[in-house]
Amino acid sequence: MPIRFYNTLTKKLDEFQPLIPNKISMYMCGPTVYDYFHIGNARSFVMADIINRYFRYKRFEVKFVMNLTDIDDKIINKAIEEKTDTKTISGKYTRAFFEDIEKLKIKPADHYPKATDNVDGIIELISKLIESESAYQVNGDVFYDVKKFAEYGKLSGKKLEDLISGARVDVNEQKKNPVDFALWKSAKPDEPFWESPWGKGRPGWHVECSVMSMKNLGETFDIHAGGNDLIFPHHENEIAQSEAATHKPFAHYWIHFGFLNIDNQKMSKSLGNFFTLRDVLKKFSAEALRFLYCQTLYSAPLNFSDDLLRNSESALKRIKNTIHQIKTSLINDGSQEPFSTKEFYSDFVEVMDDNFNTPQALAVIFDLCKEINLFIAKHENLSNQNKEQMLNALQILGGDVLGILNVNEKTDHDEKLLNDLMNIIIDIRNDARKEKRFEVSDKIRDDLKKLNIELEDKKGQTTWKINRS
Repeated sequence: MPIRFYNTLTKKLDEFQPLIPNKISMYMCGPTVYDYFHIGNARSFVMADIINRYFRYKRFEVKFVMNLTDIDDKIINKAIEEKTDTKTISGKYTRAFFEDIEKLKIKPADHYPKATDNVDGIIELISKLIESESAYQVNGDVFYDVKKFAEYGKLSGKKLEDLISGARVDVNEQKKNPVDFALWKSAKPDEPFWESPWGKGRPGWHVECSVMSMKNLGETFDIHAGGNDLIFPHHENEIAQSEAATHKPFAHYWIHFGFLNIDNQKMSKSLGNFFTLRDVLKKFSAEALRFLYCQTLYSAPLNFSDDLLRNSESALKRIKNTIHQIKTSLINDGSQEPFSTKEFYSDFVEVMDDNFNTPQALAVIFDLCKEINLFIAKHENLSNQNKEQMLNALQILGGDVLGILNVNEKTDHDEKLLNDLMNIIIDIRNDARKEKRFEVSDKIRDDLKKLNIELEDKKGQTTWKINRS
């Protein structure tokens, strides 16, 4: 079955056909590095990660690029606020971004281009647009002339005449039309700048993404992704300037991620319901947050609350209980009917192929857990082959693709439980030694050694360690 998903450009579910068979070029709008990213941003990053993981699971060779906007009005304002320079601000929050996506279990992109490393390419693209009369310069500023692009509005569905007539009075009288957008901004006092044919200045936001995506993926690539809030004007402007410069289609497929609300309200600092990822991870696990995101289709609005995250933690615990049941079941050395996971892989692929339906993918995983639990209840023990089949299926579907669990990961709870159990065993052995029942204490020591756990008696204290050699 081919993969199909909603394409914002065509406004319908499209069957995915990459430009090059078995290879995928995908660009994701990354952060503007002026602050810690919030849980709405995190949703977009996680869902793009899951799509990337799924393509790789389907044996596609993926080239995934996510940009970093490291020069922008927000960065300049933050530098002024903190009485420092833009390089310090962008450096600090770029490091924070990488720390946070690692905590979120997001697989690194293949490339993270920075706007400041691509200014030469930006100047080159702007020059090309001026030469073709798609852009014009006024007093050191360069603007894109939206009227020169006949298909302006094809992504967002907005009509240019409505945008112009509905625009508020524009304070910038240099523009031909109020909806024309900046490609190059002339330098203001004390702002960072680069030399250009139009004087000292810096790039506009929209043109940065066009240059970074085309430099890394080619003038036409497969997929462009980002949050719903970027459809207009950011992505609309990317299409206009890129296609005017190359006379080629920019991206064939556009994927957009839905808005996130807090307790059914729009997230906003003024309402006091604005949460960064770091805020949330102080109380909940990254897996629980990913699980919550998976419960809603990527393009739909998502409601967020502490109660919903607690429910996600509980649901994850049910899966982990199944994993524990598998791992702790006795080994059956004899023959045992095989446990088949084939249908669950098939069901998982069917729902993910249909618009990356993660809610149904979770349902498949819970169906798998239910059948595993029934099998264990019936047989009481498992063959090594069945154990391996069950754990592999949960790791591949829930771990490798959705990133909500790690079958092989030891939890803090597991470590504490092992430590507590060993303390009990050591106390029992010490009691046996005091009572001179040395055959019991020796048996405990020898049996533990068979499990690669070594006891050491020294100065009246007994310690233990796992011998991993």
